[in-house]
Amino acid sequence: MVEDVTVLQNLKTMLGLKGDDQDDLLNLIITNTDHALYFKLESKTVPKELDYIELEVCVWRFNRIKNEGMASYSQEGESITFNSSDFDDFLDDINLWKRRNAKDVKTLGKAQFFNPYRGDTNANGPKN
Repeated sequence: MVEDVTVLQNLKTMLGLKGDDQDDLLNLIITNTDHALYFKLESKTVPKELDYIELEVCVWRFNRIKNEGMASYSQEGESITFNSSDFDDFLDDINLWKRRNAKDVKTLGKAQFFNPYRGDTNANGPKN
């Protein structure tokens, strides 16, 4: 994870916020986003190469405040649709990171099957 101060400063910059009046809320959003990302990555930190996910999800989460639980929102001709998970757009990146870092259970093992009725005694192929 990038230092919390840096994430907070970057988040405030992206949101166009000045002052400290929303820092408690922003820090809570950062903390919750970090915990969700740690869980998805099976990691205790946000790796540097994925810290952009942390910031983007924090922005989306902040912008959705007071619209929690809604799949879509409409007002005066404007319509907004929310993903079911803030991380949906980043799943490919998360899965790639997990594969590269041996965190993806699907890629850890290798199964080999053989036909016991084939009559071969060699599991590596047919007898000649």
